[in-house]
Amino acid sequence: MAAPAAGEDFVAGDSVVAEALAGAAHGDAASCFDLGVAFSTGSHGAVCDLIEAHKWFNLATVYGHDEAAVCRAEVADDMTAREIAEAQRRARQWLGATVRKAA
Repeated sequence: MAAPAAGEDFVAGDSVVAEALAGAAHGDAASCFDLGVAFSTGSHGAVCDLIEAHKWFNLATVYGHDEAAVCRAEVADDMTAREIAEAQRRARQWLGATVRKAA
């Protein structure tokens, strides 16, 4: 896994977030969705961070989660184009890092 992105380093102490990060590292859609929820609501020790929320909802969508695309769109309504681009960059970075790790 790549170095923690903004927002990830301070939430690792919460067991729900830690378990979700571990699941996300293995491509688990539900774990990515849970991280999106945590960052979009500021729950489980995560600070509300729409860029991180969008990133995790985007990854959950890629991994096949049914509700994630709707949540990603809702979060995007409150973001600038620059913030969405950053979230997409972080999602691509995560995917690249997890693919390299699996190889």
